[in-house]
Amino acid sequence: MHVPGASRLRTSVLATWADTLVGLLAARVIAPRVPVTLELDVHLYRPAPATGDLLGIARTVKAGRSTFVADVGFTVDGEPLAIANGLFMTAPDPRLRMPSALSIDMPASDERLTVPLAERAGCERREAGTAVLPRSEDGLNASGTINGGLIALAAEEAVLSLAPGDTLRSLSLLYLQAARVGPVVATASLRGGIARAELRDSGNGGRLTGVATASTFHG
Repeated sequence: MHVPGASRLRTSVLATWADTLVGLLAARVIAPRVPVTLELDVHLYRPAPATGDLLGIARTVKAGRSTFVADVGFTVDGEPLAIANGLFMTAPDPRLRMPSALSIDMPASDERLTVPLAERAGCERREAGTAVLPRSEDGLNASGTINGGLIALAAEEAVLSLAPGDTLRSLSLLYLQAARVGPVVATASLRGGIARAELRDSGNGGRLTGVATASTFHG
């Protein structure tokens, strides 16, 4: 769950959690249709700690017929850590339906990751500025495409490969189309502490599936 080379919680973990929390709220409004992520952003007040009790609370901002917006506040041991925002829309395919039970309706699991997050997801840095995320069955969302939070991980890995020892201060993603085939290839550039990354579905003709911008904390 930590950034390689730094004792800090990954910003992509917060993005993944925000994506999940906002998605669960959206599902309660949009169901039985499937909500999909359009925009997701996370902004940290300070570098994330390595340990502590992390709490995320999501709040509905707007619930429309076709779009849904919520924000998330994160605290560690009661102290504010970050804010996040998510914009979801109804999946265009009307045949897609939510499962009968959501994770929020199921008993809580006490399972923990036994390997680092990037290793668990199979996300690898191939060279400076490039990271690759494969498609895996346990990394799909309700629409059967690659999870938006994992795409955030790929963007983070691509950016941090250019800034060893740094962590992300902010991460903003625009999801342009679903990553259906994979692997997703993230290609990043970094200048003056501001990064931009493109995310492409290499198994689907290299189609541009998203863009990300990020800023970093040094060291």
